[in-house]
Amino acid sequence: MGKKDVFITKHFLLLGKRARELYHGYAKKERILDYHCHLSPALIAANRNFGDLTEIWLQGDHYKWRAMRANGIGEHLITGDAAPRAKFQAWAETVPACLRNPLYHWTHLELKRPFGISDRLLGPATAESVWQECNAALATPAFTPRGILKAMKVAVVCTTDDPTDSLSDHAAIAADPSCDVQVRPTWRPDRGMAIEDPQRFNAWLDRLEQAVDGEVGSYQAYLVALAKRHAVFHAHGCRLSDHGIETVPAGAPSEREVARIFAKVRAGGRPSGDEAEAFRAALLHQGAVMDHRAGWVQQFHIGPLRNANSRLSRALGPDIGCDSIGEASYARALASFLDRLDREGTLAKTILYNIHPKDNEMLATMIGNFQEGGTPGKMQIGSGWWFLDQKDGMERQLNALSSLGLLSRFVGMLTDSRSFLSFTRHEYFRRILCGLLGQEMEQGLLPDDIELVGDLVRDLCYRNAANYFDFGLGARTAAPAAPAAPAASSARARKVRRNGADSG
Repeated sequence: MGKKDVFITKHFLLLGKRARELYHGYAKKERILDYHCHLSPALIAANRNFGDLTEIWLQGDHYKWRAMRANGIGEHLITGDAAPRAKFQAWAETVPACLRNPLYHWTHLELKRPFGISDRLLGPATAESVWQECNAALATPAFTPRGILKAMKVAVVCTTDDPTDSLSDHAAIAADPSCDVQVRPTWRPDRGMAIEDPQRFNAWLDRLEQAVDGEVGSYQAYLVALAKRHAVFHAHGCRLSDHGIETVPAGAPSEREVARIFAKVRAGGRPSGDEAEAFRAALLHQGAVMDHRAGWVQQFHIGPLRNANSRLSRALGPDIGCDSIGEASYARALASFLDRLDREGTLAKTILYNIHPKDNEMLATMIGNFQEGGTPGKMQIGSGWWFLDQKDGMERQLNALSSLGLLSRFVGMLTDSRSFLSFTRHEYFRRILCGLLGQEMEQGLLPDDIELVGDLVRDLCYRNAANYFDFGLGARTAAPAAPAAPAASSARARKVRRNGADSG
């Protein structure tokens, strides 16, 4: 007899018969297309085993770091030089304090898959047994980066890469016939717009010069260099760009003005706030035009207030868990930015992510302004992101899109994570989605037609993304679920449906 699940049961988040049928019969079988994450391509290329549970689970995870700080854990046990086992014990002591925080769900989902640990809750008393069991698993071939990707049924991973990156790891992965997962780079040119710090910007330009083997002394030369790197990324399989911005820069400055600003900064001068805004606006437009020309999808992650704690940021750098939801109002600037591209015929497929829940309805209506016949779902509101990739945030995003657009064209979930254990975020989303749809079926708000709604679930879990992105996947998907009969079904049909719902 197997061990009893104490928390993440087979029907976790699936309240009602229809929710369970939708998840187990339709959602669960679909592969994962993770079109935005921060996984290391170097780790995938090397495919080495992780040293211990702390390395794979706690390093780089600013969600956990924030919770540990809130729980009073000292920094030496979070990002400092404490031993891996001590850091893990500090996290185990924090987990019970995370009740009602999504980290409590994520933690136990990640222990269940891929480690298979579901018979105990993580806490101080169980830390040693979890540590030993997980470390034993991590030493096996099944728990290399590629082994985990295979176990989680991942078809595509899109990493996040700077224009100056060599992409040598991506080339090595693509040339390795033993890797059956697509690992594609994503163009992330944020540093190429960050002129507020001339010293850092010029150091980045020096790396760009090395990447293109040429001088970047003028704005025109800069655009040429970016175009060269853009083409290199395309040759390495890149089909997406991504931009992390606090707000959408306004205006359409002249090329002469932008060239003047570039020359000033290249000479070491510090730009004014208006000059930095004008430069970002120009570069964002130029990048969008390049994306359209290449047939890429462009993504905009809008709204975070980054590195708010200057003391920790100076000591530890960026991405350490000192970011928060910003309150910038950017609807008019975004409309102007998209409208210009639309007028010029250079508006690429676009995904817009908000970090403030107040912007759900704004973005859901904004994308409707620029949809285009012949390209279903050309404009997308992205999945619940960062502080919103939890049950309430996901449901609010799904409800806004459903009410003001077409949920049926949504390209679904992603991990946006640095951890190879985060693919259960897709499971989390799928369970929440099926719970929402199943409840509405039973309430009479949706037809009680399991095949109709199940088809929608499969689209939102995988097929829409497979059709939307140029990854050569088409709409290939898992085998369809067994047909389910109406409510007044025969005993045999009821048995088929029940067996599907009870699959492991």
